[in-house]
Amino acid sequence: MTYAPEQLAALAAVVSEGTFDAAARLLHVTPSAVSQRIKALEEQVGRVLVLRSRPCRATPAGEVLVRLAGQVELLAADARAELGAEHSGMVRLAVAVNADSLSTWFPASLVGLPDGVLVDLLRHDQDRSARLLRDGAVMAAVTADERAVQGCRVRPLGSMRYLAVASPAARAARFPAGLTREAFAAAPQLAFDRVDALQRRFVAEMVGEGLEPPVHHVPESAAFVEVLRSGLGWGMAPEQAVTRDVAAGSLVDLAPGRFLDVPLFWQSWALRTPTLDDLTTRVVAAAAGALHSWTAPGRARRRPEGGAGPADLTAF
Repeated sequence: MTYAPEQLAALAAVVSEGTFDAAARLLHVTPSAVSQRIKALEEQVGRVLVLRSRPCRATPAGEVLVRLAGQVELLAADARAELGAEHSGMVRLAVAVNADSLSTWFPASLVGLPDGVLVDLLRHDQDRSARLLRDGAVMAAVTADERAVQGCRVRPLGSMRYLAVASPAARAARFPAGLTREAFAAAPQLAFDRVDALQRRFVAEMVGEGLEPPVHHVPESAAFVEVLRSGLGWGMAPEQAVTRDVAAGSLVDLAPGRFLDVPLFWQSWALRTPTLDDLTTRVVAAAAGALHSWTAPGRARRRPEGGAGPADLTAF
């Protein structure tokens, strides 16, 4: 079965833009034309492809064709470029990246990106980006899941290291007798959002589970570190983001030698095209220069007595 490119483009536009009107503006056609193209595609497939909600969402069958639409567009753009077409147009790469990677190492992968390549970065938690790959919203993602989404390939990137930090005043006020269970139960935590489990996992490693401390939510990476500096609470922050603060004394490492490592992976469509392959090469290189060596989940390493470096590694 073959599908008309303009019908696939209409479907992808409605799903990405959220409404028929917005899709029409993107495609420079009328909303009626968008509706007719999708209706014709649904009749051909024999299934509903778009849920007419706000925003519009693809059905499972629609997700398959949204991915196909993106692949067709990417292949066509690369073909035009390789043929030296005078007006080869722009190719857009939609990528999901977690906030901490976006604020630290990931931008280095975009330095020197070729002319004609546009990136559309979606900030999503590394544990939730698989959904975006499945529904075709992105063609690649930084993810914590090493299990390949159907139709994707996976490359290990390394581990992002998180340290437990607080301001000197917060440490003195909240942990006067050290990192005890009682102190962790009462000390306010900072979490990125309500699914951020880093703090809870660190506490469980240190003193066991079962605590319900007060939690502040700060869903922006730079603000998260700034609020840590203010002394509002303690939290797990990327090593890269707080190294200077720790060295300057504006933040302190609550448990020197103890940290959490989050393994990250690059999942991208299995489709091989020069543009997507180039981005993959860039991302892998940027990660290699910034992240720690990947450690399989569930393993722990301890340095030799008297040796340099972290005493403990908790990977998950």
